[in-house]
Amino acid sequence: MIKIAVTGASGRMGQTIIEAINQNDSVALGVALDKGDDLSVVLNQFDVLIDFTCPTATLDYLATCAKADKKMVIGTTGFNDDELSQLTNLAKNIPIVFAPNMSVGVNLSLKLLEMATKVVGENSDIEIVETHHRFKVDAPSGTALKMGEVIADTLGRDLKTCAVYGREGIEQIRDKNTIGFSTIRGGDVVGEHTVSFFMQGERVEITHKASSRMTFALGAVRAASWLDKISPDKSGVYSMKDVLEMV
Repeated sequence: MIKIAVTGASGRMGQTIIEAINQNDSVALGVALDKGDDLSVVLNQFDVLIDFTCPTATLDYLATCAKADKKMVIGTTGFNDDELSQLTNLAKNIPIVFAPNMSVGVNLSLKLLEMATKVVGENSDIEIVETHHRFKVDAPSGTALKMGEVIADTLGRDLKTCAVYGREGIEQIRDKNTIGFSTIRGGDVVGEHTVSFFMQGERVEITHKASSRMTFALGAVRAASWLDKISPDKSGVYSMKDVLEMV
C-alpha cells in the first residue's frame, strides 16, 4: 500500500486530493499537512508527497524530500525562472513528477496540440484563451503556458519571444509568428482552455473544460502510484506524458 502525504490539506485542492486517495484501494493517506506543519517530523509516515501549494512552499517541501529520499508529485504553478532552476537542481536527488496540470484530458489535449501544430501551425494565427475562478492568482495559467510551450517548441520558436499577453490600443497588424494569450477570471470556473488555429476560411479549435478539481486530484494520485514504481536512483523531473506513457 502506497502511503501519500498531502500538503495544503485544508484547502480546496488538498481536500479533493484526500478524497481521491480515499477512493483508491491501492493508496492510503499517510499524513495531511497544512501551513505551519513541519514536514521533517513526519517523513516516516509517507512514500510520496503530493503538493499543490505555492512556489516558495513547494521548494521548501522539495528540499526536505530531496534530503530524505522521498519522491514528490508537484502540481504547483506560478514558478519564475529562478524557482524553476532551483526545482530542477533539487530533482537531481530524487524522482519527481512536475506538471502544471495533472488532468488526463489536458495532457491528451497537449498531444493533440502538438499534432495540430505540425499540420497547420505555420499557416495559422494561434490564440490561447483561458478562464479560471476569481481566486486564481497566476496569469496566464500554468496550463495555458504549457500549451503555448508545446506549440512554440513544435514550431521551433521560443515562447519567451513570440508570446503576446493581451492587446490594448492601436497596434500594428498581427504578427503571424506570435502566440496570443487571453486571460479571464471570474466566478467559480474550475478551468477552461481553448487554443484556436485561425486559417484562411476556416478555424480549428482544441478545447478542454474541467468541471471538477477531482480530475486534477485523480491525475495526481495516478502520478504518485506511477512514481512509487520508479527506482530512487532514476532521479530527475518527469511529466504526465511519462505517467500516461504518451512520450
